[in-house]
Amino acid sequence: MRKKTLVYDDHMSKDINIKEYFDVLRDRFWLIFIITILMGALGYTYSQMNSTSLYQTSTRIILGSGEQDMNTLMVMIKDPIIMSEVQKNIGMEGSPEGLASRIQVSRIDESQVVLISVTDTDPERAAQIANTTASVYKSKIVEILNYEQVQLLSEASVNPVSISGNQNRPIYIAILFGLITGVGLAYLLDSIDGAVKSRKEIEDILDIPVLGEISYMNRRNSVTKKAKKGSNNMEVRGESVGVKQN
Repeated sequence: MRKKTLVYDDHMSKDINIKEYFDVLRDRFWLIFIITILMGALGYTYSQMNSTSLYQTSTRIILGSGEQDMNTLMVMIKDPIIMSEVQKNIGMEGSPEGLASRIQVSRIDESQVVLISVTDTDPERAAQIANTTASVYKSKIVEILNYEQVQLLSEASVNPVSISGNQNRPIYIAILFGLITGVGLAYLLDSIDGAVKSRKEIEDILDIPVLGEISYMNRRNSVTKKAKKGSNNMEVRGESVGVKQN
């Protein structure tokens, strides 16, 4: 069986020069910065237009009933009759079903304590809905089922902390995407740039060693040095000229 021999091109086995990569980032920093700022601004705009903060609060009531009637009494809390009366007392618009979708009713540890939780975009309105629901339910359940064993345990308070999570996540994602895009574009522009930028590139292209380099000369400094040199020569000549006396 014949063994295959792999031949590597010298140009493909170049050592990674970290300084060259750093120089590309330094030279194209303005491009990376602008793209990152633009993407961050777009992320901020998207976040402000599409994100909605939600707030939740709850009130507790006690239902003095047995296990057989507990589920029925809990279901009645979100009944359209109760919800319509709550809307009337608060002055809310919309359907009773829409209001009921903001309310969650749960039982705490299989006890007679029932938790009425309300989620809304306004923390003060959420507390108002929860407290009004408990109050209306206590009065209406007497008329509907002739049930008087409802006690208000604790009122809902205003909860200013949003439960929507991190609203700035789209901004962070946009900034990260802009940074990656800017860096990628910087290296792309550098790869298609045909200018020779380093001594190594000259040696690779011409296949000959570079013996020396001509350093960059600042023209302004050169002109200043020449002017100073000329003024010094004039001073020396002026000192050497004497006055001939008879």
